[in-house]
Amino acid sequence: MFCVHLQPSGLRFEAAGAEDLLSAATAAGIRAPAACRNGVCEICEAILLSGQALNTRNQHSIAVGESLMMCRTRPQADLELEIPAVMASGNYQPRRYQAKVVDVRSISHDVYRVALQLPRRRDVAFHAGQYLAVILPGADPCYFSIASSPSAELIELHIQASPDWVSAQKVIDALTSGQEVTLELPHGKACLAAIPARPLLLVAAGTGFAQMKSLVDYLRDTRYQQPVKLFWGVRKHEDMYLRSLAQQWQQEWAPFSFQPVVGDDEDNDWGGHHDQLVRAVLASGSDWENVEVHASGSPAMVYTLMDALMSAGLPEQAFFSDVLEYAPRN
Repeated sequence: MFCVHLQPSGLRFEAAGAEDLLSAATAAGIRAPAACRNGVCEICEAILLSGQALNTRNQHSIAVGESLMMCRTRPQADLELEIPAVMASGNYQPRRYQAKVVDVRSISHDVYRVALQLPRRRDVAFHAGQYLAVILPGADPCYFSIASSPSAELIELHIQASPDWVSAQKVIDALTSGQEVTLELPHGKACLAAIPARPLLLVAAGTGFAQMKSLVDYLRDTRYQQPVKLFWGVRKHEDMYLRSLAQQWQQEWAPFSFQPVVGDDEDNDWGGHHDQLVRAVLASGSDWENVEVHASGSPAMVYTLMDALMSAGLPEQAFFSDVLEYAPRN
């Protein structure tokens, strides 16, 4: 296997000598632009900065400084490529799009699954784990995690809406199948631009599961085979609106395991600081110095979890959550 280093993103992936670079990048979860017509479209163009590579169309070596098509290039040594179109985590700039509402359906007593279709879907890029804003006329933006993989044709959202969630209820009331809605995406830095180097521990509270679904759907399409453990905490059993999906992942994907945490199962003050969920994570016995954690939930839950895991030995740089960006501690 050869190491391929992409500039300016700094992303790396491995490729076998018999494997084209585009296929290897895709297997590593790296989104390189492609159309793909075996090099004719020239969308996956990169420049060879160092190393040795072979053009599979004419069987000629590619000189340093020459451009290449990743789909018809095989490595013959470690490579360094320049490809500005490949972005590091969270570096895509948000843009506004008009999306068609394909479907809005209730999947629990207060959660709706929304499917949205973007025009020219291939041209809209985001990383697994990012979120978007729904822009309604005369209202502040409403932010929701994207629940689908970057490769999915439709954008999926899980929206918790009830009289207690006024802004979310307004969004659901405004989303009618066949109509259009303005979206702004992508947002968020707690995401994956490539498969991680370490095992993953995913922690979600409530509809924080949507972000975890995006990560799992993305990873299942790559060659990532390290352990992935999901903890999903809710107040009541009926709040775990896609429990059967998480159980299906556990049955179908060997690296994945699922631990539901339900407030009804114990006599505890769930609403205090989500202590039960944090205790369950700590009890998992993970090697905290060699794991990557992604958390999605309220600021109280996220910071309680982060403090507990760092005290247990988790490096600060191995903890990821959008809360750290939109609700930083003073």
